[in-house]
Amino acid sequence: MRRRLLAIVRKEFTHIFRDWRTLLIIILMPIMMIILYGYAITLDMRNITFGVIDDARTPESRALIEGFTENGFFIPLGRDVRRDEIEQLFMRRDALLVIVIPEDFSRDLLPGNRPSVQLIIDASDSNVGTFVSNYAEQVLQLYNRRMNGALPILYEIAPRIFYNPDMNSTNFFVPGLVALILMLISALLTSIAITREKETGTLEQILVSPVRSREIILGKVLPYILLGLLNASVILISARILFDVPLRGSLPLLGLMSLVYVFVALSFGLMISTVARTQLVAMFMTLMATILPTIMLSGFIFPITSMPKPLEYLAHILPATYFLIIIRGIMLKGVGLAELWPETLILTGLGIFLVANAIRRFRMRLE
Repeated sequence: MRRRLLAIVRKEFTHIFRDWRTLLIIILMPIMMIILYGYAITLDMRNITFGVIDDARTPESRALIEGFTENGFFIPLGRDVRRDEIEQLFMRRDALLVIVIPEDFSRDLLPGNRPSVQLIIDASDSNVGTFVSNYAEQVLQLYNRRMNGALPILYEIAPRIFYNPDMNSTNFFVPGLVALILMLISALLTSIAITREKETGTLEQILVSPVRSREIILGKVLPYILLGLLNASVILISARILFDVPLRGSLPLLGLMSLVYVFVALSFGLMISTVARTQLVAMFMTLMATILPTIMLSGFIFPITSMPKPLEYLAHILPATYFLIIIRGIMLKGVGLAELWPETLILTGLGIFLVANAIRRFRMRLE
């Protein structure tokens, strides 16, 4: 068995290095995806254009406006805004926020009074509207402290933020991208492994040779495990260099967990390969079964606990759901195997189940 298995492994490596399309997927696709998705998917907002209606025109009102312009979140419109053009500004998307400072703003700063500032926000995108509102309130709170408490406040909040003190959404999304890309690339590589043999006619040569179905399946998985680890290394190094994502946990543990996850993804791709008849169908099935579920249901963007119960149950059968907990725990929190062993056992069980199912579905005959 060992000699037959090594022969299949050697054959698969030979084909991989002679197929430029496979090499392109292995080398370029992970780097392109981590760059494109890493910079495109973010919850951090910058360059929010705002207009001002300053009826007070006092040093205090100008100080408030400067408070909005001194950070990278807000950019002034560059001209005075009239009340009758606010809706047009929002319709043309020239501004997302208009600040209205009343005429008696400076007088109301005196003790015993409570000044009011109106924030008019374009909330056609509810998420953007929420972020703009939160950022604006933070600026107003900072202005309040600078005025030495002239604006009355009941209490002061002093938050202490763990694991991501800068609240950088990149630190949250990039580990998720690692899970998404590894699942997609690994499953894509093996999903065409057997269908390629069917299309090129080389499956006949394998079928007449004295090999068993499990030897064919394992012989096709083993080369891609090494290539999957290479992919994982490239993606993690790119994430560290390009986005400065921290790695607070054990690198060997992360490598071991990535190996388990790659094994699951490869097994899933092989199971698709035993069902699909052509490479095109196999690639389509892989894309549909990996990208959308991983993005929408695994906790990559949306928390699983906020989903409806049927989708929450579906999320718990996705391998990416457990790997996201593992990779974010290792990279951001520095947790170890003592905290991650349930997810590790589930991933290992999924991998064994998928490989066994692929072996069972593979038929040692031409259809």
